[in-house]
Amino acid sequence: MTGKKPKANRSGARWAAGAISVGLHMGVPLLLLLVPAEPTPRPEPAAEPILVDLFTPPPPPPPPPVPEPAPGEAAPEDAGAASGPPTPEPPATPPPLRLREAPPTRQVPPVPIAPSTAPPAPVPMASLSAAQLSGAARAGSGSGLSGGGSGGGNGNGSGGGGACDMVKRLQDALRDDDDLRVAVAQAHGDLASSSRALLIWDGDWIQNPGQEGKGLAGLRQAIAAEVAFSPRECRTQAVRGLVLLTLADAPGAPKVALGTGSWRWSDLTGAR
Repeated sequence: MTGKKPKANRSGARWAAGAISVGLHMGVPLLLLLVPAEPTPRPEPAAEPILVDLFTPPPPPPPPPVPEPAPGEAAPEDAGAASGPPTPEPPATPPPLRLREAPPTRQVPPVPIAPSTAPPAPVPMASLSAAQLSGAARAGSGSGLSGGGSGGGNGNGSGGGGACDMVKRLQDALRDDDDLRVAVAQAHGDLASSSRALLIWDGDWIQNPGQEGKGLAGLRQAIAAEVAFSPRECRTQAVRGLVLLTLADAPGAPKVALGTGSWRWSDLTGAR
């Protein structure tokens, strides 16, 4: 019984512990209420405007009057300099520009102009005179022909043969073509009045002035075609000298001549 504590002491201790607990719980809010809160910062008042007065400096005092020199005394040279700042001198006027004179133009002596040369004389047509044609073979004569014929003589030259009268064959072919006779007459020009004949072949076809091709293209083609369709013994007939073809029987009719030293009718076609 001695070891147990009395009940009254235990109940008092419990009451004291409860009181302390209640005091602690109530003391914390009181402490929070008692702690002063930080004051809210008050806005600073706006700065007052600063008044600025513009200061205008007073004008400079006028320069002291320059004492007039006594009669008979010269005015000092530096009087004006002592009385105030020197007056700026006006800018110097630049001297007038002087234009350079152009050098004198050299007089070039005129070059004498040579008189215009006369136009070149027209190239004469290749033609033969009546004297040069005196020995030429003509249609039906056979003059100047030799060899290559079929024999027999009826006025066609030495051994020419009537079947191979190539002069007449060609002359008849040219007379039957009206266009060809007109072209030859135009190329013949004034040769008819002098009884001259237009030379168109002398081993090569000749291109006369004003002609587009050698030997009058139409005339050359007509002769070459007539020779090509002739019998072989006529084409290979040997000929010496010139042959004269007359495009009409009337006096002054256009005439053409062809031939060279020794040749064959086939030479007119380009065949050898």
